[in-house]
Parts: sequence; C-alpha cells; structure tokens
Amino acid sequence: MEPAEPEEERRPDKAGHYDQFGGKFVPEALYAALAQLEDAYNEAKDDPAFLAELHDLQRNYAGRETPLTEARRFSEHAGNATVLLKREDLNHTGSHKINNVLGQALLTKRMGKTRVIAETGAGQHGVATATAAALFGLECTVYMGKVDTDRQALNVSRMQLLGAEVVAVEAGSRTLKDAMNEAMRDWVASVDNTHYLIGTVGGPHPFPMIVRDFQRVISAEARQQVLDRYGRLPDAVAACIGGGSNAMGMFAEFAPDPEVQLLGFEAGGAGVETGRHAASITAGSVGVLHGARTFILQNEDGQTIESHSISAGLDYPGVGPEHAWLAHTGRARYAAVTDTEAMEALQLLTRTEGILPAIESAHALAGVLKWGRELAETDPQARPLVIVCLSGRGDKDVATAVSWAGLDGSVDRVEGA
Repeated sequence: MEPAEPEEERRPDKAGHYDQFGGKFVPEALYAALAQLEDAYNEAKDDPAFLAELHDLQRNYAGRETPLTEARRFSEHAGNATVLLKREDLNHTGSHKINNVLGQALLTKRMGKTRVIAETGAGQHGVATATAAALFGLECTVYMGKVDTDRQALNVSRMQLLGAEVVAVEAGSRTLKDAMNEAMRDWVASVDNTHYLIGTVGGPHPFPMIVRDFQRVISAEARQQVLDRYGRLPDAVAACIGGGSNAMGMFAEFAPDPEVQLLGFEAGGAGVETGRHAASITAGSVGVLHGARTFILQNEDGQTIESHSISAGLDYPGVGPEHAWLAHTGRARYAAVTDTEAMEALQLLTRTEGILPAIESAHALAGVLKWGRELAETDPQARPLVIVCLSGRGDKDVATAVSWAGLDGSVDRVEGA
C-alpha cells in the first residue's frame, strides 16, 4: 500500500502528523481503541491473506476495476482540455465509499468487534457501511443530520433495507458535522465492541492514513489506465473536496509526479464572499475539529461555524489534515465552486455524456471546466489531459436536481387522448 519512503519524509509521522496538521485530539477513553486500530492496520497491510481477501472483494464484489471514460462532448466545453472520468460511480453501492468500507470492515473482524457505527451526509458512506455490515454480519448504526435525512431520503431507506439503524441528529445545523459529533459520543460509550467506521480522510490518527490507503486504489488504477491508453501521465487530476476521501484517493499515486497538477474543488455554496459556503481551505483557518488539526471554518473565538452547500456530502466545515498539508505546501491547488456552477456542470455532463453525476462530483466537473477555459486563454497551444474522479452517481440527488432545474415531474406532451 504505502510506497517505501525515508522515515523523515513519511506522511503522516509516527504521531499522525502532517507537519502542523493531523494528530489525535480525542478523549482519553479512545486512545486504546485508536492504538488497537493502528496496530491492526499495520499488521494487516503487510499480511498477504488480508490483502488477497480485500482484492477479491474489490474485484468480485465491488466491481473493480472501474473504467476510465473519455468525455468527448463534455470536453468541448473545457477549452482545449481532454477530460477523462474515473468512474467510481460504477462501483457497487454507487460511489467510491465502498473502497474504504470493505477495508475497514475487514479490520473490524480482525479486531474481534461485532458492531460498526458511521456518520454520513449524502448517505453514500452510510449505504456502503450498511452494505458491508450486511455482508459480514455486523450490527450497524448510522448517524445522519436531520436536514440530510430529509434531502437524502432514498439513501435512508436503502440503509434501513440493508438492516442498519439510522439515527437522525437534531443538534446544531443538523448536517454532517453534527452526525459526526453524535457518532463520536456513541463510540466513547461502546468502544469495547464497536468500531467507528469513519468515511473520510478526517478524524484522529490513524483514520486519515487508513482511509487514504484504502482509497489509493482509485489513482493506482487511473495511473496505469492513462499510461496504457495515452502513453503518458495526465497534466492534472481533479476531485471534489468535502472531507476529501475521493480526492485523496485520486491524488495519492500522482503526488510524487511533479508534472501532474493536483486540483481540489471545495463547495463554494452561495459564494465564498456571502459566508454561506463550505470552503474550509479557501476561507478557513487552522483549528481542531473532530480529533485533528486542520483548516476549519471558525469564528474569532475559535468556535466552529455552520457550513452550507447544496451537496449534503460536501456540507462540512473542515477538511482532512493531509489536504491541509498539501495546500500549505502548495503541492495541491484548491478552489471554491458555487452551487450554481456545480449544478450547471451536472446538467452539462448529463446532457452531453448521458451520465448523471452526484452533486459532489459535479463540483469537480465545474472546477475543471473553469480550469480548462482559463488555460486555453493563457496558453492556446496547450492540449491538457485531465482526469476527474467521478466519485458517485446522481440517483440520490434527483429530487434536488429536479427542483433546481424548475421541473415538476409533468410530462412534456400527451398523445392519444
């Protein structure tokens, strides 16, 4: 999994830090559980039997490898760029989330625990967790903000059909941040038999490292696919950023290649200048949230402030600590995309390629459209190749998209009356 690196260059370090970011800011009651998880992971990642079982699940259950699709008609709107889509939407359960969940479910079994809990915003991680719990016979509870249970009702039903208990969280803004708070409280009280199956590259060490490594398969496949088909590396890889799990999966294998730009696109909501957004790198500052030091949205007293995004999956006031480090060092570039820009990109991909993306993924598509057009203006001779991580499919977002487009479900024409 992790490539061999000199000890002084390894990220995170032994304490879970990415320079000033990361760490383990949790109640003392959780230290033993985090140490158990780290030990289990460090043994498992070098265990051929564990890796063989995970590979078999990825291939024969999740459906890997996923295609790399050239979006020819969509590319016509992106300057001179050729846009390739890494199709994580075609995974079982409809998103990249299954990659991490299968790995952590195997670790749960390895630790002898019988219950998993999870938090979810858009429901994709919740559905993936409920799916793995059903597969492995684990008890499952999923925490979800009340606002998100309303806008993602389809995924609530999917989780319940899979046998999971879904808990609506009424506290705070009733979104992903508050769901994560409640999941943390549950874990403190049930740590002996419960694994907290975190879905993003956030939280206390070792979660950001583990989730990154289980999502690394995205860029490992994409790197080989683009070399096989085009004979060269891409000029850029791009992904949407909430907590940042699909982005870290997309970046991981390309990070050592300085010629490949790493582009992350955050939820700009109604516009960063309005204050109604979830762009924690673009407009946040360094603080501690959910067990890690990273960029977060906070007021001058250090209190976390509410985020906003049309996308439930990006509606989170923080970002994974490795993204904070990549932004701080300049290795990756991050920019904000508004709700409107994302929804326009969603509609464009749907109507030019016949692919309905998740609203989360539409943020990356919108960012690449803008990046390609700007590059064409500054360097008309450039013919860049860019891979976008299409992190999930948009079935769950149909109600939001229909409302945004001003449709009401009426047919366009009636005949035969």
